[in-house]
Amino acid sequence: SLRVFSTTRDQRGSNRMFSPVRRPEDFSTYVLLSSTSRSPLLTLWTASYCNTCKHVSPVLRELISAGVGEDEGGVSYCEIEYDSPDILGSDLGITYVITSMPTLLSFDRGEAQLQTKVTDPKKMSDRELLKEWIRTEARRKGSGGGGGGVGFFGGLF
Repeated sequence: SLRVFSTTRDQRGSNRMFSPVRRPEDFSTYVLLSSTSRSPLLTLWTASYCNTCKHVSPVLRELISAGVGEDEGGVSYCEIEYDSPDILGSDLGITYVITSMPTLLSFDRGEAQLQTKVTDPKKMSDRELLKEWIRTEARRKGSGGGGGGVGFFGGLF
């Protein structure tokens, strides 16, 4: 029997959905899990008073559940409930410069990708823009970078 041999890895990955974050410890766990699996962690920062969040959240969950980003390597996803007592009492919002709700922020290798952070509600209501954002973040696959490609050596290191 013939065996297929290839020098390149299969780029397809599986998307993973995590439970909403209500404690900083849960957030740290999700960042660590995504780092070890070399899949970016996409976060949606929400609050109970945010009406826009209630519209963006189901769209993102639908797109990620439908496999958007899996061809590029896959992503992990969670919502951070910013106004939950333990999160509000922590410094997470200050650390990651969360100044408005909703905010989309990706983490790769444990690092916040501030250059690709999305805070404009109009952009978040555009399904095609959300799909492209998910795909762009999925392409990182643990290569880091602040939002501008895979680095000087094209991701070789």
